[in-house]
Amino acid sequence: MSDITITLLVLLCAAALFVTEKLPVGVTSISAAVALCLLGVIDAKTAFSGLVHTNVILFAGMFVVAGAMFETGLADEIGAKVVRTFGKSERKLLIAVMVVGAALSTFLSNISVVASLMPVVISIADSAGYSRSKFLLPLAIAAALGGMNSLVGTPPNLLVHSYMQKAGLPGFGFFEFAWYGIPVTILGIIYMATIGVKLIPDRGNSADFAHRAFSQTAMDSAARRKQYLSGGIFVLTVLGMFFASTIKVPLHVTAVVGALSLVFTGVMTDKQAYRSIDWNTILLTGGMMPVAAALAKTGAGKLISDITLSAFGTNPNPLLLTGAIFIVAAILTQLMSNVALTALLGPICIGMAQQMGVNPKSLVLAAGFASSVAFATPVGTPATAIVFGPGNYKFIDFVKVGTPLLVLAFMLQVIISPLIWPF
Repeated sequence: MSDITITLLVLLCAAALFVTEKLPVGVTSISAAVALCLLGVIDAKTAFSGLVHTNVILFAGMFVVAGAMFETGLADEIGAKVVRTFGKSERKLLIAVMVVGAALSTFLSNISVVASLMPVVISIADSAGYSRSKFLLPLAIAAALGGMNSLVGTPPNLLVHSYMQKAGLPGFGFFEFAWYGIPVTILGIIYMATIGVKLIPDRGNSADFAHRAFSQTAMDSAARRKQYLSGGIFVLTVLGMFFASTIKVPLHVTAVVGALSLVFTGVMTDKQAYRSIDWNTILLTGGMMPVAAALAKTGAGKLISDITLSAFGTNPNPLLLTGAIFIVAAILTQLMSNVALTALLGPICIGMAQQMGVNPKSLVLAAGFASSVAFATPVGTPATAIVFGPGNYKFIDFVKVGTPLLVLAFMLQVIISPLIWPF
């Protein structure tokens, strides 16, 4: 049996377990990586490489930073003030959360935006008396959508820009992506505020971020000091992420520095820090990265895309081809990281466009955009992965909520692309 066949069979089994949740998703994810190792598709080092991936380290660090805001009661205070300002209307609060998340993601990494806002959003939900599941997935979706507005908001945008330049073609302007990003963000907010929120089941609240009520009058000076330190470290961590390119410190390193600072200053104990990490999310993300590596190494991902795209012949209609690329990318990125997928499809799209003698921008953007709106599974984008555990979601929740939005994003792409980036 070929490595491609083995990889696809393991993926099929994993997909079935993800949907049925006969096993915890973190266990399924790691099991898939180990199975590929035992079957000789990937080596042992690769099988566990996902657990030390920069995104996983970033998640772990920010879980600790977020956990400190709950341990000290700071997140509760902020959440209560937001609720007093906007009221307890679920729709108003949801829209406010999504607008802020999308706006920040235009200029910041969407992963860091979700990680930073998550403790506040959880406290907003708790203070208003709503399930966190109703707000965390909309936050993740808004951040992923908002990230498509600029060159730096999401890695696929920067990747397709670099591929265009490497091919000797004009790249993209900083806000050129916003021609699609802004409309799809508005569409996403409307969808989530009307239909999407109704599709999210009330999963209750995860025990990982326990709600803690703090009395302002009873709080002693030591507790207040911890609040100030927690807030200060949180702000410095976010600023470090915002100026990451300037100070030349990667996001995941900044997150770990923030987490360590909380322990060094006595804001949290080491046990509290460990407890604040959602290990199901860590295992889910870390396990699927080696599986994505197997898709790339064996050529299984390329085989799927080649078979699909070859069905359109040697001289396909550019608009139909754009739609096909979007669909292929949207499916594959549920199994692969959006960066890996864009790296796979980007050169293929440019090559096909040059062969057809058409502008490659629409084709390459179809792959990039599709990889950023992959909300049908929790591992489709890093933004959705990080809220999986804290939101107490099930795998099927993402299928129900994300699939209709993915279809809407596809329809919008087919309409906008030929108008803004004509063939």
